[in-house]
Amino acid sequence: MEKTISESNVHYAREDSVQTSTQEAHLVRKQHYLDYRYLRMAHIWAENSYCKRRKVGALVVKDKMIISDGYNGTPSGFENVCEDEAGVTKPYVLHAEANAITKLARSSNNSDGSTLYVTASPCIECAKLIIQAGIKRVVYSEQYRLTDGIDLLRRAHIECVYMNMEEEKKKLQDNDE
Repeated sequence: MEKTISESNVHYAREDSVQTSTQEAHLVRKQHYLDYRYLRMAHIWAENSYCKRRKVGALVVKDKMIISDGYNGTPSGFENVCEDEAGVTKPYVLHAEANAITKLARSSNNSDGSTLYVTASPCIECAKLIIQAGIKRVVYSEQYRLTDGIDLLRRAHIECVYMNMEEEKKKLQDNDE
């Protein structure tokens, strides 16, 4: 027995398809706006750093909740001085991503499937920690001169999103007008 599709069924299928693509577009816009907001918060968190050369902040977000945070600085118990007299960063200074991930290890939170928001693109060492922590997305706003960290994350099938904060701010202001 041969089945035929009536015109009304095709019409409903088209409406469902349009409605689904509209919903998907809304979700993409909503996620983009959340990415911008969390990245702004990471920039604010970076202000906690005692480092003079570069202040970096990081947030780990899962299910729209911040489960960890970090900024670049010295290990617990060390003096809050990141650079030596010549202005060179001391070798034991921790990166913001490493601080956020290791803070998770001391909590009851789990980073599987989470998103890391970080003000600067991760280095290769932090990329390895990100992979091992089960983080699935990284959103960053400053591209570092070396791309080996981002390259490794992409190789591990972790979504990497660069967001230019100045352009995003302008877009949001234009939309508000």
